Amino acid sequence: MRYLPHTPEDVAAMLKVVGVDHLEALFATIPEDARRRSDMKLPGPLTEWELNVRLDALSDSMAVGPEYKVFLGAGSYDHYIPASVSHLISRSEFVTSYTPYQPEMSQGTLQAIFEFQTLTARLLGLEVANASMYDGASALAEALLMATRITRRKKIALSSLIHPLYRRVVQTYFAPTGYTIETLPYSVNGTTDLARLGPPEDLAAVAVQSPNFFGCIENLRDVSRKIKDTGALLVVGFTEPLAYGLLKNPGSQGADIACGEGQSLGIPRTFGGPALGLFATQMKYVRSMPGRLVGETVDVDGRRGFVLTLATREQHIRREKATSNICTNNSLCALMATIYLATLGGTCIRELARLNYDKAQYLKEQLRGAGITIPFENPTFNEFVAQFPAGFDQTYERLLEKKIVAGLPLARFYPELSDHYLLCVTETMAQKDLDVLVREVQS
Repeated sequence: MRYLPHTPEDVAAMLKVVGVDHLEALFATIPEDARRRSDMKLPGPLTEWELNVRLDALSDSMAVGPEYKVFLGAGSYDHYIPASVSHLISRSEFVTSYTPYQPEMSQGTLQAIFEFQTLTARLLGLEVANASMYDGASALAEALLMATRITRRKKIALSSLIHPLYRRVVQTYFAPTGYTIETLPYSVNGTTDLARLGPPEDLAAVAVQSPNFFGCIENLRDVSRKIKDTGALLVVGFTEPLAYGLLKNPGSQGADIACGEGQSLGIPRTFGGPALGLFATQMKYVRSMPGRLVGETVDVDGRRGFVLTLATREQHIRREKATSNICTNNSLCALMATIYLATLGGTCIRELARLNYDKAQYLKEQLRGAGITIPFENPTFNEFVAQFPAGFDQTYERLLEKKIVAGLPLARFYPELSDHYLLCVTETMAQKDLDVLVREVQS
């Protein structure tokens, strides 16, 4: 049996079956300007060692640590990962089935997910967490859709200091709904300007990120107070969950839903992925929560066991009753985060968060002392904005040649912030690396 056609006759026969005359017609739904018009320039077959040589050459064209000193965070952070993480994720009792439909065959996976939910809820200070989402962006979009289901309102207020790419995902999710998205500007201190919040009528949720995209810590309690009597929900997003080892968690500050990215918790930055969506809420909203929920029970012999307790997605119930079409719990990434959090424990997470804060604060003060403007005076966690002299883009390129990536230019996302760069420092940076950066930006 042949699985792929090898002759023009084969292709013509297949096209006739599906009712088209030529191969291009199969791609008619894709806009013409989005289609490839030429063949991909791929090498021919390679031996294993030739392939390794090619991959090594490709890696040399990328700025990655430790060879490069990368002061770049913006939603993806470089943290040390204990060796126990890579070892334990390969254990077959944890990594069993893709979806644990049969609890008798998947107790390891189910227990790991249950522990993940427990640790996530504790970290975020809320009563219940789900079995993870795709990533921080989809978690935020799902949280806002959840808020509209709960409140039955059709408007959300979105801080302009939520990660720009997260906001684009939200806009994509909401575009077909007809719901209204109100964008809240930022103030001179680098936090969300709530004074610009519109009338509370029909407002389903207010969404802020803390630490926000500028690295500044939002006053979540103040946001909660301002919307307390409006009937709207407070959705708190984040890209750096490690911050809550030092900061007060969203639940303690009045958040109804907390959601964001879990990559910092033991997941390496491998070409931008994979990612892990964290999602927690109050128990009273559990039946409106997307994704899955693993619960604890006992078997017929009275022994402790775990099962899928709640799975309100289209594959499990009627479409009109589904809360979401999220169809995976990213179990491997969730397992990595679980092992990471369990390995560190509460004390070490606090110490690690403090180390991140201290190192970033050191770089901030050294740059300030070197005459670099720090435009936002609000407290930050492990990243902050620096305003360099006009023409710093040339210095930026010079630093790249010296294997230093001096942060993220913000003008791409905030055109008014030319010569402003978002710099990130984690525990992986040595003090000498910070001093080198300060010295180089002055020369």
